[in-house]
Amino acid sequence: MTDQRNPNLRPGGPTDAPAVLRLFDDAIAWLAARGRTGQWGTEAASTDPRRIAQAEAWASGGGLWLATRADRPVGALVVGTATEYVPAATEPELYVNLLVTDRAHAGSGLGGRLLAHAAELARERGLGLLRVDCYAGDDGALVRWYERQGFTATDPFTVQRPGRDPWPGQVLVRRLP
Repeated sequence: MTDQRNPNLRPGGPTDAPAVLRLFDDAIAWLAARGRTGQWGTEAASTDPRRIAQAEAWASGGGLWLATRADRPVGALVVGTATEYVPAATEPELYVNLLVTDRAHAGSGLGGRLLAHAAELARERGLGLLRVDCYAGDDGALVRWYERQGFTATDPFTVQRPGRDPWPGQVLVRRLP
């Protein structure tokens, strides 16, 4: 039996894109139900061609890790290189491109466990820097959550989106011993 605080982690692959999309859909619905639509909007990722292509690229790109409980994906982590809209790092790094968890497991430490795995991967590669970006709008709760996970806010940024409100973001860093 899997310890609820320590899910099984496994590398993802091309067949896991639907699981990533399901996690996105559930998170979007959860956020929207709370009036927090600035992060990912209200449209299900599984119906958005851009998100579908993104999930497929992540699933086949070699950086996807899934947290599972009872063989069901309950969290997804994607690590790789920084996205084009954030300031470039000044040293070698591992970048967290995605972290999404099943809200049914909120408070269980699942997100923190996935970030700890990202740190382990960075150390295995001889890297001393882990970076992530996140939505910095609304009340800043997501930025504060990453800070509680050992990250330090560095560079704020804004993504301009044609026909939509700008997306406020925050880059955070974590130095690894």
